[in-house]
Amino acid sequence: QVQLVESGGGLVQAGGSLRLSCAASGNIFRINAMGWYRQAPGNQRELVAEITSDGSTNYADSVKGRFTVSRDNAKKMVYLQMNSLKSEDTAVYYCNTKAVLRGSNPFVDYLFWGQGTQVTVSA
Repeated sequence: QVQLVESGGGLVQAGGSLRLSCAASGNIFRINAMGWYRQAPGNQRELVAEITSDGSTNYADSVKGRFTVSRDNAKKMVYLQMNSLKSEDTAVYYCNTKAVLRGSNPFVDYLFWGQGTQVTVSA
């Protein structure tokens, strides 16, 4: 299977910056997409940003212009640079990936999630 480990969360003042990292490992043949979601208390998990294998990106409207997602295909890592943080960005941030597994159907990918990392933005 696939393991995802996030890092980089923490406490930051409003207006500050954080950079999240996520490393994928395991029985990976190919990673098709990687992304970041977040979940605040009482809210549903929501998309923050995602990036495909060819570098195409998609962002939630609430983070456009402030957050940047990037990836290193060779290292199987995805990053989320978060600038101009607001208190409403406070949440647990989860990394996910859609990956094709070694020895499996190359036309089928599977979704995997990390454990999450807490981001807290103080006003």
